Amino acid sequence: MLAPALNLAEPVRLICQEAKLVDLLADLSVHKLDLVVADSPVSPALNIRAYNHPLGESGISFFAATGDAERFRNDFPASLDRAPMLMPTTSSALRRALELWFERTGVKPRVVAEFEDRALMKAFGEAAAGVFTAPTAIEHDVLGKYRVELIGRTDEVRERFYAISAERRIKHPAVSAITAAARDTLFI
Repeated sequence: MLAPALNLAEPVRLICQEAKLVDLLADLSVHKLDLVVADSPVSPALNIRAYNHPLGESGISFFAATGDAERFRNDFPASLDRAPMLMPTTSSALRRALELWFERTGVKPRVVAEFEDRALMKAFGEAAAGVFTAPTAIEHDVLGKYRVELIGRTDEVRERFYAISAERRIKHPAVSAITAAARDTLFI
């Protein structure tokens, strides 16, 4: 999603940070950051002048290490009942959506680890620590980068992505390139 910013005629330098959304928004409000990519929009309750630019949304795919994938693939999603699950932390919008979906489907996975860092979660999944999720929009990337297999998908859980900027109309060339590419190629 960020690659288009590196291919601009005028070179830019990306500095990628991971932190709590409220901390990133505080940096955005004092122009320390040009863009925040988040899985939830900025709340009007926060007294921060920032604008939400929806990038898109995706269903969720479930993955497991190659040796475990077959047993979880059979009878999905019921096969996830008591399965070891790697989950985003409770502060994540995806976590709340997954918990509601598990409740609706009557599935009670066994949460063995929680992650802020999605790449670390995938690495744990590759090491057979449990089942993990990723947006279906990047399913092929996950399968190409990690030794895991797809076990199932659902469109009942949607992960949404937002570009949050200090600008109502995006003018910054790198931010514009990132948001356009996400809308045009990632979430189609």
